[in-house]
Amino acid sequence: MNPAPDGLFRIAVFTLALYLSTASFAQDPSRSATKPALLQTSKQDSAQLGKTSLPNLAAGELPIDLATALRLAGSQNPQLILSRERITEATAIQQLTAAQILPNLNLGTNYDLHRGALQQSNGNILNVNRDALYLGLGSGAVGAGTVNIPGLQYNLNVGTAWFDYLRSKQIVARNIALAKSSEQETLLRVSLAYCELLRFEGRLAIAKQNLEDGKELSRLTNAYAQVKQGRKADADRANVELKRRETAVIQTEADAKIASARLCQLLSLDPTTRLKPIDGWVVPEPIVPNPISLQELIAIALLQRPELEARRAEIQEALYALSHAKLLPFSPNVLIGFSAGGFGGGSNLITQGFIGSDGKPQVGPRFGNLESRSDFDAVAYWTLQNLGVGNVAQVHINQSRVRQANLRQIETLNRICTEVAESHARAAARYGALDTTAKAVMAGAEGFREELIRIKGREGLPIEVIDSMRLLGRARLDYLDTIVDYNRAQFELYVALGQPPADRLARPVPSELVPNPNKP
Repeated sequence: MNPAPDGLFRIAVFTLALYLSTASFAQDPSRSATKPALLQTSKQDSAQLGKTSLPNLAAGELPIDLATALRLAGSQNPQLILSRERITEATAIQQLTAAQILPNLNLGTNYDLHRGALQQSNGNILNVNRDALYLGLGSGAVGAGTVNIPGLQYNLNVGTAWFDYLRSKQIVARNIALAKSSEQETLLRVSLAYCELLRFEGRLAIAKQNLEDGKELSRLTNAYAQVKQGRKADADRANVELKRRETAVIQTEADAKIASARLCQLLSLDPTTRLKPIDGWVVPEPIVPNPISLQELIAIALLQRPELEARRAEIQEALYALSHAKLLPFSPNVLIGFSAGGFGGGSNLITQGFIGSDGKPQVGPRFGNLESRSDFDAVAYWTLQNLGVGNVAQVHINQSRVRQANLRQIETLNRICTEVAESHARAAARYGALDTTAKAVMAGAEGFREELIRIKGREGLPIEVIDSMRLLGRARLDYLDTIVDYNRAQFELYVALGQPPADRLARPVPSELVPNPNKP
């Protein structure tokens, strides 16, 4: 599927050098001894192919490369930031569920004032003016009862608290996997958008070169027509071709601006900024080595894809929910409270006096001093919701959710296998087209050169070059599109595999590519 990077690089450099060296036209009759400028500079241009320099930037233009674009996307893309916030939220929920083991702490006070009739436990009615004050851990201490709002308080179902914590761990794991998937998807979109920017910048450069070729052809045909060595109709055809190429430049410039704006959107940059790639040329970039078979690629994807990690966490969460529903009737609801503080009060019965339990009269102040007090309460009970029918329904609900989670995992697994197979097929097809389109450029350049030789020998007219020029121009665009599409397919395949580490993709170098040290 994929060649060695050096082989593709040599093909690209050779083709681009050939493209530069054949981009000129024949001389007109009045300047037959002078080489066109493109032929004069072709050697110098070929010598500069190995160098990359910053493009000439105009106002409002910003240089960029793929590494910079990926870094900007990782720090500024709203979708990535949103997925990270979901992780933060899920982690906070997990901390909250883990904290349920700790009691609530209540500090407070209450004051009770009663005026009027009260009934004793034996049915006797008393006219009582009573006051009570509590201050400390808890609140709601009135009369002989316990503190209604304990200072230290547990109020939970043991099974619910435990399974909620287990489920929260799976929610965090799922959100982490989904964030990783979102990051890979976003970076893929950035990579593809950058490839499109390279495509249209390359098409713009080719369109401008084709325009220069059209200008040269128009000049030559008009020159031949003026000296009566060519027809005016031929000159008109060349002028029409020139206008078409001017229109192509305008349209390609618009396409490049659109590609720049779309990349700016993904990078959260000002859309009015014109991004200019600093790549000196577009070359094939093989990422996934050739020796890996489709079966191995699918196996790697099933181990690496974060979507499957998210599905596994979702299934585990559903299983915990099912276990919770089954154990809920046997899990106790526990209420535990402890309070301590100062409590005081009195009533009109104290000031008037009454007979105490020892048979002696009791007389005290209207409102006594605060005295220390502590209360401890523990309650446990078990519940059958709706006489047990509700519990059975919850079990059925969670069993269905487990089955749904398993089906979603199978659906995701099938989708991933399909994505890998499609990306693999696209990369293989684009690789095969690389050689075809490269040969087409070389054949077009050879035909164009032969036409130039005929024109130099006065064996033909400049208008006869127009078909070769058109074919060469289309071949150049086809080769550029094939390289960009190949790079897109490689990025898509790499992301379809889950961006595996390099050691998972490492394979021995084929023996036919290893040089023999014994051979000169």
